[in-house]
Amino acid sequence: MPGGMRLSGMLGIFVCIFVVFLVANVAAGDNTSSAVTTTSGPPKARVDSAEEVLHGHKITDRYRWLEDTESPETKAFVRDQLAYTRSVLDPLPGRDKIHQRLTELLTIGTIGTPQLGGKYIFYIRREGTQNQPVLYVREGVHGKDRVLVDVNKMSADGTEALDWWFASDDGKYVAYGTSPSGSEESTMRIIESATGKLLPDMIERTRFASVAWKKDRSGFYYTRHPKKGEVPPGEEVYHVKIFYHSLGADPAKDALIFGEGRKAQDIPQVQLADDDDRWLLITVFEGWAKSEMYLQDLKAGTAPVEVTTGKEFLYSGEILGGKLYILTNEDAPRYRVFVVDAANPSRENWKEIIPQSDAVLQNANIFGRKILAQYEKNVSSQLNLFELSGKRLGSVELPTIGSVTGLGGRWDRGETFFGFHSFTVPPSVYQVDLGARRASLWDNVDAPGIDSSAYEVRQVWYPSKDGTKIPMFIVHKRGLDLNSKNPTVLTGYGGFNVSLSPNFAAGRFLWLEHGGVYAIANLRGGAEFGEEWHRAGMLEKKQNVFDDFISAAEFLISDKITDRNHLAIQGGSNGGLLMGAAFTQRPELYRAAVCQVPLLDMLRYQNFQIAKLWIPEYGSAEDAKQFEWLYAYSPYHHVKAGMEYPAILFMTAESDTRVDPMHAKKMAALMQTEAANGQSRERPILLRIEPKAGHGAGKPLTKQIEEATDIYSFLFWQLGVTP
Repeated sequence: MPGGMRLSGMLGIFVCIFVVFLVANVAAGDNTSSAVTTTSGPPKARVDSAEEVLHGHKITDRYRWLEDTESPETKAFVRDQLAYTRSVLDPLPGRDKIHQRLTELLTIGTIGTPQLGGKYIFYIRREGTQNQPVLYVREGVHGKDRVLVDVNKMSADGTEALDWWFASDDGKYVAYGTSPSGSEESTMRIIESATGKLLPDMIERTRFASVAWKKDRSGFYYTRHPKKGEVPPGEEVYHVKIFYHSLGADPAKDALIFGEGRKAQDIPQVQLADDDDRWLLITVFEGWAKSEMYLQDLKAGTAPVEVTTGKEFLYSGEILGGKLYILTNEDAPRYRVFVVDAANPSRENWKEIIPQSDAVLQNANIFGRKILAQYEKNVSSQLNLFELSGKRLGSVELPTIGSVTGLGGRWDRGETFFGFHSFTVPPSVYQVDLGARRASLWDNVDAPGIDSSAYEVRQVWYPSKDGTKIPMFIVHKRGLDLNSKNPTVLTGYGGFNVSLSPNFAAGRFLWLEHGGVYAIANLRGGAEFGEEWHRAGMLEKKQNVFDDFISAAEFLISDKITDRNHLAIQGGSNGGLLMGAAFTQRPELYRAAVCQVPLLDMLRYQNFQIAKLWIPEYGSAEDAKQFEWLYAYSPYHHVKAGMEYPAILFMTAESDTRVDPMHAKKMAALMQTEAANGQSRERPILLRIEPKAGHGAGKPLTKQIEEATDIYSFLFWQLGVTP
């Protein structure tokens, strides 16, 4: 996929779709049991308190033993918990109807934004019952599609996933990464576009890879993680470096280009100039609020030189005609664009060409020797076109209010594409005539059985605890009687510069068809209104996110849309942390909660998987000051004995290499013991752990359907909806 000025370079390292898909079942393990299963309540986990003093606070952790995933006792705990969860969910009325309708809805396909290489157009599509998207290649805009990479043929159960792909400049070759069981631990292969022949090159440890092909496709620059023994044990997920690989060479001998001596958690990405191989641009992300850019003159053979200022801002860029175009929020929280000669890139030589506006400038790409800029205003997308000088040419009209999901094109080609969807518009791809600034439908996904006109979407603004106005989308059947008892699901995310703009989620229509209301709150911590909005919900200000979400629930109740007995909350990943904070801080507001792949123990999160990458966003309990922020809201440490909590469905997965499953395991064990409803089968605390699945990316369709069936069966039951 091409380079360009993008804000999203670091997002994939943490973020999953805010409604993630995980499943039930658990692999058979040791027969040793840590619990006694009863027909009336969940198995009781063994209590074995670990105690420590952190910054003057005595911390007791009664279920730390569950952090050991491989112990026979933990495996037995998981097996017993899953048996209990199935005993509660499987007999629920209407599951067969729910499963049948979700199967129909989730077989509605997906389509990705095309990317160009030479005469070739590449894009991904999933159709019907395919478990995974397929990478297609097309010769010319009107050529015939041909399958290039089909991971569905790589595993019988559909758990092999296509993680990423990068075409060479002329499209002759494509480098792509695949991984098993949702692990995202990619292995790179190279395929020839014309023949589908695999080259012998194979490179392991290319998770979240960045690839920049040389113009003669003799080789490429790429990022790679270290192997065991090269770094201290447990740090193999960090220490990402840039290497150069010549086709046909031994990857073990690839030359190290950049990264030696840097902080372990720095994440470099690599690009070459659009029109030649002289300039190598390296962007290093240090969290979600800071990046640095380095420029290397490959012709001169000099070392990379930093071209940014070392300040706490985000930078990304693209090089064309010897000029570096820079997208940044430096002293401009809604972003602007500069240009500078690559040969003299020091800060004093930068010239602003696209100033900050009242909308957030998310991406800017050079297509057809113009800049196509993607904006977001009031949580909806806009596209504007500029000359390379920065002169505004006008806007590109979008089909309706919604979200641009990607841009595709080349600096020297007239064909430009963007992906689009909204709450009621399924995934579509539009081709743009840059000269006329006109978009026409190129391809789309059919959504049989969904009448988009039957639903209405409105955006409301409500005050948070401190008076800040927060936007929220509300979706429901057109003409629905909002009678203060409507079954309602509220979701949010609030972190990592992620914007929850209008999106098409096929499974959601099951809820809407049954008179349900769906609400999406655009909380601080996200990217909806620029970097100030993001920073207002991170580190010591994280409580703002929880206040925004709680205020959304209060608004839905006060506005007579629902009440506490008909309100459920749902979120995953960072949104799972949000769920944990919401139901521990204000448990009386919600009837039910779906808490997916969550962070919950915020005093120990940084010790597991890739979580040290998130310290710039959350902080770390190892720091005395940051400990105070985290301890003030860490959900695991705020469960109160005897408190009545919502019914909760905790969901995680065996192969999650982002958020460790220990969070959900420990929280479920604690709440089943401490909560007033911990042993209840009517208002239960359930734990669901999916085998051969990860954080959400790459989950096969079959698992998505089973997971969604459990979620909606649980929500229908708890909120009194008849399937």
